[in-house]
Amino acid sequence: MRIKRQDQLNLFHTLGKNEIAKELFEISMILDANPQLLDCVYADLTKDHRNDTGATGMTAEQVLRAAILKQYRQLNYRELAFHLEDSKAFRAFTRLEMGNYPGSSALQDNIIKLSSATWQEIHKIIIRATSAAGIETGRKIRTDATAVLCAILEPSDSSLLRDGVRIITRWLHRAERFRLPAKYTYADHRRVMKKRFTEILNSKKADIRVAAYKEQIKYANRVCGYAQTALPIIEKASCKTPEEQATLDKLVAKIKNAHGLLLRVIDQTERRVIKNESVPSGDKVTSFFETHTDIIVKKNRETNFGHKVVFASGSSNLILDCLMERGNPADTEQFMTMLERQQEMYGRMPRQVASDGGYASKDNLGKAKQAGVKDVSFSKKRGLAIEDMVKSAWVYKQLKNFRAGIEANISVLKRAFGLRRCNWSGWEGFQQYIWSSIVSYNLLVLARLKLKTA
Repeated sequence: MRIKRQDQLNLFHTLGKNEIAKELFEISMILDANPQLLDCVYADLTKDHRNDTGATGMTAEQVLRAAILKQYRQLNYRELAFHLEDSKAFRAFTRLEMGNYPGSSALQDNIIKLSSATWQEIHKIIIRATSAAGIETGRKIRTDATAVLCAILEPSDSSLLRDGVRIITRWLHRAERFRLPAKYTYADHRRVMKKRFTEILNSKKADIRVAAYKEQIKYANRVCGYAQTALPIIEKASCKTPEEQATLDKLVAKIKNAHGLLLRVIDQTERRVIKNESVPSGDKVTSFFETHTDIIVKKNRETNFGHKVVFASGSSNLILDCLMERGNPADTEQFMTMLERQQEMYGRMPRQVASDGGYASKDNLGKAKQAGVKDVSFSKKRGLAIEDMVKSAWVYKQLKNFRAGIEANISVLKRAFGLRRCNWSGWEGFQQYIWSSIVSYNLLVLARLKLKTA
């Protein structure tokens, strides 16, 4: 039976006097001051599970604190399990009883249950608390965007063709373990696909590469045929238990998904390599595993495979909001969305807004002014007059310098909180990772502000 928190703490739950321990103490005080944080955590942990039987397990408070600690110290689950057993300060922060240390699997099973909506709600509660305390009023904000990479290798048509053949062949082999009504035949082309991939990678002549691509396409089409023939047979397999049926259903879904993706990869390869056509980035497949990955292209910069994330920060250096959208939307399209989200959070528009030049447009300036924003500063004017944006050149300069601070905020998120690359799988996992990192970052900023003023 799971509980929200351990009411009676052990006498030995004490933190040390070093810098990290002091930061953890202040973060712990913030969490204790906002017990409503545990409501949504507890709801996620008990969803779809009976809560009146079974072992107690980790409390909602312990799961939340372990998740924050993981992101704050950038630990993987094995490292987190080790430090929770080895470090007195970490055990005290997570409120673990002596001798009761969860393993890496238990930590992962619990932390991954916290949905992105829950992390977002935790973030809102913390931001509202800072507003009530006068730490951050949201009257003066700055916005900027960055690309966060997904956990995939840089894709190419040859590598995607190879991956598609490899995983479909593997899953067709796995499906033979079930009690099938008939047999299906297929050949293993993984070795030849690997050879052609290496040939494409190392060849300097275009005609040799094109010939290798054509051979890859030929074998990929064969594997698609194998999958199309095998799927009706696999779907009719008999299962003895509900668990076995669930495993079969997942395998069928995987094969269907991979089959569809491989057909798309074959099409894009034929268009790009054989017919020399330009394929729009929205039509391209980037991965068989992280299928949500977008192609983010910026002028005169390298191509990123991940998602664009827009941040809003305030004078306190807290991250006030975060916007993640699929595709590669233009910055100008997201400017008013960020302002409207600020209005929803604080009940009013900010007084001053400083943004990157990518957000600059006459339309955005007019809408922001009409909504009640006094001063709107874009780092690049884009044909806009300073007197139209702000009340004086001095204010424009001050806001332009203020905007530069968000680049430091984003740099800290990327270097110290893992936002350079997301290692959690799926679109939901990507959002969970981003929001959990932001929550941990904000808690550290608040802890350091308290230590500075103490």
